Amino acid sequence: MNDTSSASAFRAGYAAIVGRPNVGKSTLTNRLVGHKVSIVSRKQQTTRHRVHGILTTDRAQFVFVDTPGFQTRHKRALNRLMNRTVTQALSEVDVIVFVIEACRFTAEDAQVMDLLPEHVPVVLVINKVDRLKDKKLLLPFIAEMAQRRPFAEIVPLSAEKDEHTDELLRALEPYLPEGEPIYDPDMITDRSERFLAAEYLREKVFRLVGDELPYGIAVEIERYETEGNLRRIYASVIVEREPHKAIIIGRGGERIKRIATEARQELENLLEARVYLEVWVKVRSGWADDEQALRSLGYDG
Repeated sequence: MNDTSSASAFRAGYAAIVGRPNVGKSTLTNRLVGHKVSIVSRKQQTTRHRVHGILTTDRAQFVFVDTPGFQTRHKRALNRLMNRTVTQALSEVDVIVFVIEACRFTAEDAQVMDLLPEHVPVVLVINKVDRLKDKKLLLPFIAEMAQRRPFAEIVPLSAEKDEHTDELLRALEPYLPEGEPIYDPDMITDRSERFLAAEYLREKVFRLVGDELPYGIAVEIERYETEGNLRRIYASVIVEREPHKAIIIGRGGERIKRIATEARQELENLLEARVYLEVWVKVRSGWADDEQALRSLGYDG
């Protein structure tokens, strides 16, 4: 355990949430922050950017850096960029939250663990414990993981069910440096409304199109206008091939209408404002393997 000689002092710092794809990093970030700042889908590659989720308590400010799942199978420019995002985040934080699934440690998990720097404390989160049919397997698994690396802490929890997430906060707090809040205490993310609009729309595409759509989609906000309590958002869903465009639009335009409606409703809840959302679908072949195109779509790394 870290030295807590000044336990009463306010603490503020960065915690990177890392792991292979689909271990529940974004769900955990949203649960800890108490708001949806990272989009969630069963599809891999849902998270492509570093997203800062901010939780401020009376004792500390936690800035959670939700990172993309480290890509070991795909080698396109998008995947290389996502991996750079992860490795850069690891070098800039005060503590690392390494997320794995309960009683499952894969070769991909091992690859991510090998990337973790030695000089930054690592808290192991064993997620999805609620899905374990035999709870007796958990303690031996914890003991096995403790042998793999000297983790600062090991916290079993369920992000989806919000079980033991408070224990994770207590485990992380001593590793944050003493100091003033980094962000305004009322902030829940450092990302702009424009960025969140693109992410919410992309999430709905992933969720509503399902397995029909490959990963080669992006969202571009072409115009974002604020008029009092009204947001006018004009967005394009970018695909790589013409057949993908037809999939997203759906028969008679029904699917794109549903995508836009559900995204608009969630944005209105988030922004506490009325939202006018207009969505087009455009074909831009090869964008996911073109670093210049990626930068034009707001990807950095």
